[in-house]
Amino acid sequence: MTERLYYTDSYLTAFEAFVVETGEGGLRVYLDRTAFYPSSGGQPNDLGTLNGIRVMDVVDDEERIAHVLEKPLQTGAVSGCVDWARRFDHMQQHSGQHLLSAVFEALYGMKTVSFYLGAESSTIDLETPSLAPAQVRAVEERTAQLVFECHPLRVGFEDASAAAGLRKATEREGTLRIVSIEGVDRSACGGTHVKSTGEIGPIQIRKLDKIRGNIRVEFLCGHRALRRARADFEALSLAAKLFSSPLDEVPEMVKSLQEQAREADKVRRKLAVELALRRGAELFATSAEEPSGLRRHVERVSAGGLGDEVRALAQGFTAAGRGVFVAACDNPPSVMLATSTQSGVHAGNRLKELLSVHGGRGGGSAQMAQGSLPSVDALNALLAAL
Repeated sequence: MTERLYYTDSYLTAFEAFVVETGEGGLRVYLDRTAFYPSSGGQPNDLGTLNGIRVMDVVDDEERIAHVLEKPLQTGAVSGCVDWARRFDHMQQHSGQHLLSAVFEALYGMKTVSFYLGAESSTIDLETPSLAPAQVRAVEERTAQLVFECHPLRVGFEDASAAAGLRKATEREGTLRIVSIEGVDRSACGGTHVKSTGEIGPIQIRKLDKIRGNIRVEFLCGHRALRRARADFEALSLAAKLFSSPLDEVPEMVKSLQEQAREADKVRRKLAVELALRRGAELFATSAEEPSGLRRHVERVSAGGLGDEVRALAQGFTAAGRGVFVAACDNPPSVMLATSTQSGVHAGNRLKELLSVHGGRGGGSAQMAQGSLPSVDALNALLAAL
């Protein structure tokens, strides 16, 4: 059984211990006591060193804790050192989660059903189908107030049968480790935490997602929130500089430019269609006339599909006289057949007949038809038959 030093002192980063067992050639080490937190309860494991050897992972192995090392370690006395920057970051995020979950429940009765602490951000899943922006703002303001008030966080141990007032009921029996935020929250928890809400620092809600009927709230605490706010400010400042506008006016500038871009794109598409119609007529004029008086053209489109411009090209060609226009695209394998009213060819019937032979699907009207095929080989076989 490993004595878990972090249970009573989350600020302990240096400790002495003895190796009681090793495995995997000394790469997996069990100590009689440790300050290293293993991955558990949504919180990632600590990192650091044992006798200067890097700890790569810390695993909760029932009543023992396994330390997975970069190099083998022999039995005997060891000096452990926990990566404090990583530990304190996790303490800020985990304590922030307790505070955030308590406020969501206190203000709106929204219960937290799960928690995840990631390398970049953390999330809680709330048992609610929706969350309004005004509610998010109210929660952020309330948590900020509680941070400023520096409520103490305390760790205690109580028998499960006597532990009352827990935010989330537990089915565990025996002794529970209770983490309390004075006047705010009581939760059964084995994680590492700060000493007061003031050490959590700013809490920033970043994103909301619907997950299986619940709302997932992504948030940042402490140094993470500060770094993200700085990055956001720098990005917004750069945008303001590029737009030659004050920071507060950047959203309106972006909105205006988006509208201008949409209008410009409409004009571009209209001009592209007009150009394609003209080009289609020119293709008809330069195409060889068959003895029957019919003119044909095959247009290969490498990518982008058979869109409006290709359709306009076909219409320009067939409107100029007795013509048959074929467009083919390799990715995805697809074909378009356009015919003039004087051609004597029913585009929809003819293409549907060929598609059925070559494993494709599609159809259309007398003058315009389109379909898809299972492969480029099938497309080429169909074109050979047209």
